[in-house]
Amino acid sequence: MSSEPVLSVLEVQTFLATEFPQVSADYDVLEVGPMRARIAMKPGERHLRPGGTISGPTMFALADCAVYLAIIAHVGSEALAVTTTASMDFMRKPVAGVPLVADVTLLKLGRGLAVGDVHILSDGILVARATLTYSRPRAVAG
Repeated sequence: MSSEPVLSVLEVQTFLATEFPQVSADYDVLEVGPMRARIAMKPGERHLRPGGTISGPTMFALADCAVYLAIIAHVGSEALAVTTTASMDFMRKPVAGVPLVADVTLLKLGRGLAVGDVHILSDGILVARATLTYSRPRAVAG
């Protein structure tokens, strides 16, 4: 498998809007490159938790979506990668009202398995990191 992306930023954003219209407005694909991607999320009122910070589930959703989109950028528009394992460390309180940015590095991109590491930044500061593994089931002919 090539380490170069096969889809452009615009193609990945279009894939997201087509396959996941219910969440596509929350995410912006900023960059795709060799075994990496950068995805931003614009948190709104619904993403906040008591104490005026962004909720953990919101940051997990960003990590999951960002690694998934990095995989899609490298394998093409197949919507067949599914999360099998996830581990996340929350390090600092993110700034409410400031976009979160997920920097993804794909550590493995095989035919059946993909592993990604993601750093989530708030106002340029690392607030969380996660490692996610995805299974890439083969499409069933029929």
